[in-house]
Amino acid sequence: MNMNYQSLCFLVFILFSFFVCFFMLIAGYLLGGKSYFYNIPRPFESGVISLGDARLKIPIKFSLIAIFFVIFDVEALYLYIWSICVRESGWIGFVSICFFIFSLFLTLYFLFKNNILEWIISK
Repeated sequence: MNMNYQSLCFLVFILFSFFVCFFMLIAGYLLGGKSYFYNIPRPFESGVISLGDARLKIPIKFSLIAIFFVIFDVEALYLYIWSICVRESGWIGFVSICFFIFSLFLTLYFLFKNNILEWIISK
């Protein structure tokens, strides 16, 4: 009987999630800005006519630093999870997290050595 209650709760959760998604889509359609430039193909963003070119030259360094930030942030979450169960993992967990931290430092050393994190490259 407990399994049926859990299934019912899960079904209610899924239905409520779909309802919230559809509500947000419909509310965005009804309340969002509209473009009335039918004959003139101009970019339209948030009710404001865009000025200038939409194709900005963004350096690849920006994307690399953003990707490295996400990677190191996720790895910090692994360290947090390990710190919660440090007693249960024992020496094997300690050795494996030491190897993990060593690989983090090795990656950070590689990034600094190759000047990947610098915005301005000195010649």
